[in-house]
Amino acid sequence: MSSNFNIVIGLGELGKTFASGLLMQGSPVVPILRQHDLAQMAETYPIPCSVWVCVAEKDLPNLLARMPVAWQDRLVLIQNELLPNDWQQHGLTNPTIISVWFEKKAGKTHQVVLPSVVYGPLAELVMAVYSKLGLPARTLANEDELLYELVLKNLYIQTSNIAGLAVGGTTSELVEQHPHLMQALATDVIALQEALTQRSFDHLQLMESLKAAFYGDPNHACLGRSAPARLQRALTLADQHQLALPTISTIKA
Repeated sequence: MSSNFNIVIGLGELGKTFASGLLMQGSPVVPILRQHDLAQMAETYPIPCSVWVCVAEKDLPNLLARMPVAWQDRLVLIQNELLPNDWQQHGLTNPTIISVWFEKKAGKTHQVVLPSVVYGPLAELVMAVYSKLGLPARTLANEDELLYELVLKNLYIQTSNIAGLAVGGTTSELVEQHPHLMQALATDVIALQEALTQRSFDHLQLMESLKAAFYGDPNHACLGRSAPARLQRALTLADQHQLALPTISTIKA
């Protein structure tokens, strides 16, 4: 039986947001920093209701490699650039996944792009937290829907951020003023997602979904502080899969 508490690992803006939602649910929250000794923490807090992993994507592999066995069936993952292999390679088979479609910056209100999407055994808890926070979310029916949504989020993040390095501006300006760049970048990103997942996707459907997301928050700045790292990460993964990404390579150059 689980104890009536939840763990949140990582106390950035998203970690603090979800911790707040859990507290509004009436359950205690144990905050943990990514550098803490997880094995030691698991001895003190062995059976949480949930373990929300809210660290940055670059910190996720190391943290999942250290995840205590007692917590592994209670994980909630929220990262960008997330695909099934990212958790499966650590022996994790059934985490709860949120594709987060809101942004939270210090001192500012939540900026929603689209309803977040949720899939996994703790989806009911996640939806209750979103309700307490007053943020929109919806659940998914199966793993195929989840994979599509993860690919779409990666397409949104990587296309907008890498385009921002070249032309700056907002997502709506990218669609309206730089459609050829948007299309070329999206083609590169979809090719990378297909290589990473060993699956094919409907490119037209993804492009329509991408444009809808770009207009979900039309004044959203393309360029984020993680953009250079995203670009380099994409090229590194492409090299590992012997994949050419011509537009991204040109922007890098």
